[in-house]
Amino acid sequence: MSDSGVPSALVDAPQTGFSGNQNGARTDRHEQQAVYDIMKATGNEWATEIPDVCRGRWHGIECMPDKNNVFHVVSLSFGALSDDTAFPTCDPTRSSISPSITKLPHLRTLFFYRCFTDMPIPSFLGQMGPNLQTLVLRENGHVGPIPIGLGKLTGLRVLDLHKNNLNGTIPVSFSRFTDLRLLDLSSNRLTGSIPSLAFPQLTLLDLNQNHLTGSIPTSIGNCDSLMKIDLSRNRLSGEIPNSINKLSRLILMDLSYNSLSGPVPTTLNNLDSLQALILNGNPLSSTIPSTAFDELKNLTILILSDTDLYGPIPESIARLPHLRVLHLDRNRLNGSIPTTFRNLNGLSELRLNDNQLIGPIPFGKEMVWRMRRKLKLENNFGLCYDGRNGFGDDLGSLSGSGIDHCDTPKTGPAQTVQHISAANETEPVRPSRSVANSGVSFNGGKSR
Repeated sequence: MSDSGVPSALVDAPQTGFSGNQNGARTDRHEQQAVYDIMKATGNEWATEIPDVCRGRWHGIECMPDKNNVFHVVSLSFGALSDDTAFPTCDPTRSSISPSITKLPHLRTLFFYRCFTDMPIPSFLGQMGPNLQTLVLRENGHVGPIPIGLGKLTGLRVLDLHKNNLNGTIPVSFSRFTDLRLLDLSSNRLTGSIPSLAFPQLTLLDLNQNHLTGSIPTSIGNCDSLMKIDLSRNRLSGEIPNSINKLSRLILMDLSYNSLSGPVPTTLNNLDSLQALILNGNPLSSTIPSTAFDELKNLTILILSDTDLYGPIPESIARLPHLRVLHLDRNRLNGSIPTTFRNLNGLSELRLNDNQLIGPIPFGKEMVWRMRRKLKLENNFGLCYDGRNGFGDDLGSLSGSGIDHCDTPKTGPAQTVQHISAANETEPVRPSRSVANSGVSFNGGKSR
């Protein structure tokens, strides 16, 4: 059996890319001709001079033998990912995908990176059969809709169409991908709603930077293996569905820059693996529930900027032991900064600017110095500094910022901590995205 559950005649052997010194080993002649056609279509005519494509030590091809010692092509890769890769490059001005690709019945992986210009995804790719597990057409400039026929590739585990010029809707035929692990349709121009999701093995869902509308489907709760969700920079509306509370393995959730409404769901408490929650740029228009994040003990990044939040900052945020980045800026939060915030010893970035906060800043000298320009408190109603927190008469790094001792009379709204603010830091923090191979590697946040 193949990895996709389809009967296979191939011997379970390493995919070395060539047959070594086995006597009598040869490549299937029909597949050899198909590879010649595919290479010529990508501008690599030189490949026709290779006597045996599976024994020619070509890095972009992998082969496996059957019981008769006949080698079959199982992987084809094109495009220079980096200086360290030796995949055949393409000539984007004249490259195409040859229909001969359908003559490789054992193909499991097909990878094209920056190979084409203004070319639709060929509908004949849907004829490649259930053996195909990985289809990557990344940054190729593909135009037009996603072919409905791709839904016939029922063995797919990875579908990556990132950063093309695709339009139209996400085909409902994708529901046939019952073994899908990674779905990346990001940075396209897709419209319409997100179809019902029922991928129990899916670990990564990335649909960011499209024009998707409608609500987040409640069926997302059926994808209980999800580790990363990125639906940012679309036009999604409605509330965040409570079914998200079933995603106990979720590490990152980015729903920023949509039109999602509040309230902030209290069911987020069930996501005890969550490390990054990014909701900025949505009109949530609600308070922050006092217990919304109580159980998120692994949370390191919490981004709630520009969400029209109002009311006090709950003290429960200070009980997040691993919190490193907290953005609550450009809201309508009022009251004082909880004194328990002084216990956030791991905090390296804090934005509370452009709110309606008043009262003493509860941070000591060491905490202020540690964050430096990552601490933003300007444009609040009346923040002040208690000299007993370590600065005394000398305000040190706060000198000239407009913050006075709390017992100093003020004549107007304070202009706070301007000089330790990064004036150009307007983009949210995002975690690293080393997920191209269907895993998630999360290394914390950094400013873009």
